[in-house]
Amino acid sequence: MEVRRLSGALGAEIHGVDLGEEQTEETVAQIRRVFLEHLVIFFHGQTLTPAQFMAFALRMGRPVEYPFVKGLEGFPEVIEVKKLEHERHNFGGIWHSDTAYLAEPPMGSMLLAREVPSFGGDTLFANQYLAYESLSDGLRAMLAGLTAINSSSKADVSKTREDRIRTDGKSDSKEYLAEHPVVRTHPETGRKALYVNVAHTARFKGWTDEESAPLLQFLFAHQVKPELTCRFHWRAGSLAFWDNRCAQHNPVNDYHGQRRVMHRITLAGSKPV
Repeated sequence: MEVRRLSGALGAEIHGVDLGEEQTEETVAQIRRVFLEHLVIFFHGQTLTPAQFMAFALRMGRPVEYPFVKGLEGFPEVIEVKKLEHERHNFGGIWHSDTAYLAEPPMGSMLLAREVPSFGGDTLFANQYLAYESLSDGLRAMLAGLTAINSSSKADVSKTREDRIRTDGKSDSKEYLAEHPVVRTHPETGRKALYVNVAHTARFKGWTDEESAPLLQFLFAHQVKPELTCRFHWRAGSLAFWDNRCAQHNPVNDYHGQRRVMHRITLAGSKPV
């Protein structure tokens, strides 16, 4: 196994591993260590069947169903994330942490590229440990006592789901709301991370929307500064696995008229503290 760091902030590519094969306990542990150190890891050349993709996910965590989109036939935890040639919005095309509106947001997510456009379609990732650590002492002290209200129905993210809900949506979709600390402690590393995001965080608990807006707008801009990010260019067969507890992501919507098809698995997490 060879690990190549992708940027100064986060991200590493792992080479020399075929995820379609049964992995030894030593290899699984090594992948896990790289994942925790670099927050998002990438593999190339992984031509996995849904069963092989699920088998790897099971070595890393417990796959769970996504609330709004139906999974593949026989694999309800594997959803198709796609943008078709005639569509204008890409699924989840805004900076976010996955499903922060759930009481127990996912530990991580895996995305496997099936079809990629001839140009564009990269994904950006941002390190939320560094986002928190680069704040002033005074602001960190204030944020320590705040709780965020997160919603699944904020307008900017809702419109990115419209095409997929129209074709693959679940009939029982509803609004989800959850309260989480603005600063969460990672359950495995013990590091603190900023845990708000522009897609889902609506306001602070005990604050009005108007009172919350200036501070949230500052945090939303701060947490995705270029020096906190990396950018990943997909190939067919590329696989990304990111830590949803300390990293955000944003798929870039710059390939209108082309097709992009990915398979995604979400891994169960715990209540943020």
